[in-house]
Amino acid sequence: MIVAVPVTDDGMIDPGWGRAGRVAVADVQAGTIASWQAFDVRWDQLHDVGTEGGHHARVAVFLREHGVETVVAHHMGPPMLNMLDKMGIHVALEASGDARRAVLATTVGRAN
Repeated sequence: MIVAVPVTDDGMIDPGWGRAGRVAVADVQAGTIASWQAFDVRWDQLHDVGTEGGHHARVAVFLREHGVETVVAHHMGPPMLNMLDKMGIHVALEASGDARRAVLATTVGRAN
C-alpha cells in the first residue's frame, strides 16, 4: 500500500496537509515500511499561488505520480477531502507524532 504523509524535518507529522513543505511516500508491505522517501513539495509556499483549483491540481498530480492509495494527515479542509474522495484515495485524519508510526497504525488490518 502506498501512503503519503506530511512530515517535518525531524520525522513528525506536519499538522497541515495542503500547506506541507515536505511529504513522505511510504510503501507498506505486510505491516512494515518497505520504502520511505521524503519530497520537498513546498506546498507551504505554493498554497496561495494561483487558484485553489490550481493548488488542488498540484496535489493531485503528486499523488497520481506516486501511486498514493492512502493519505495520513492531521487535518485538511473539506474541498481537499472531496478531491481525494473523488480520486478514490483513503484519508486518515487526526494523525500526530512520529510519521512512520502513524503510517503503520493507519495501515494495520488494511489490504496491501
